Amino acid sequence: MPVIEFLASSTLAFVFCALVLGLLIGSFLNVVIYRLPVMMKRDWQQQAREILELPPEPKGKTFNLILPNSSCPHCNHEIKAWENIPVVSYLALRGKCSSCKAPISKRYPLVELACGVLSAYVAWHFGFTWQAGAMLLLTWGLLAMSLIDADHQLLPDALVLPLLWIGLIINQYGLFASPQDALIGAIAGYLSLWSVYWLFKLVTGKEGMGYGDFKLLAMLGAWGGWQVLPLTILLSSLVGAVLGVIMLRLRNAETSTPIPFGPYLAIAGWIALLWGDQITGTYLQIAGFK
Repeated sequence: MPVIEFLASSTLAFVFCALVLGLLIGSFLNVVIYRLPVMMKRDWQQQAREILELPPEPKGKTFNLILPNSSCPHCNHEIKAWENIPVVSYLALRGKCSSCKAPISKRYPLVELACGVLSAYVAWHFGFTWQAGAMLLLTWGLLAMSLIDADHQLLPDALVLPLLWIGLIINQYGLFASPQDALIGAIAGYLSLWSVYWLFKLVTGKEGMGYGDFKLLAMLGAWGGWQVLPLTILLSSLVGAVLGVIMLRLRNAETSTPIPFGPYLAIAGWIALLWGDQITGTYLQIAGFK
């Protein structure tokens, strides 16, 4: 096809298309980040009522990732198509609702912009390849998971588990790792944090992390193989410790305040998948092992 041939032959065109697509996906991710936890909470409440043999709550309006249409949280003004153009609409509206003039959270355009920039970089890094397509999907998933975990300390199975299976499937063709390395990575990723969790709980009597973190690291291992796990754990621990202390100091919070670990795992895993070999090689060279 002419379009595919053009994108394959022009890196700039492919990067630009990835940027635009990333901006559009970022707009949808804003919906996912807000609505998916609400949907999960409602589902849990319904399950709890069934277990307790309570009458079901009256069925309200349809609420999923598609319906209802997005609206202003202040005045319920339904957002029109021209008001929902990633980044552009926010700038055109000067960050305010067109109806009630209430401020629109800066997070919406920032998520869109981050998704666009990350998508463009992935396209530039891998070129017009199957790896680029797969990595774009992973990037979008990690971005959504990170922000949901930051907001709710929750890593939804609806996002983590499908990506885990996708990682195992694509690596049957050796896209990022061999099938054996991917399988070992998934198992080792889960068991490594699971072991830390139980060791910490036995020593302190407290839960140091959630089961979602185990699944997330297993998913990253399924994508990059067991080789990405040491660097992912090291980077996430270092960044998490430093930023965690800074955040606690800025918020004047207690040291017992829980801090989501998922975003640090996601960032570290993404870095390890893109630059893991270079980072490891540089370290070994500096340490004199090469």
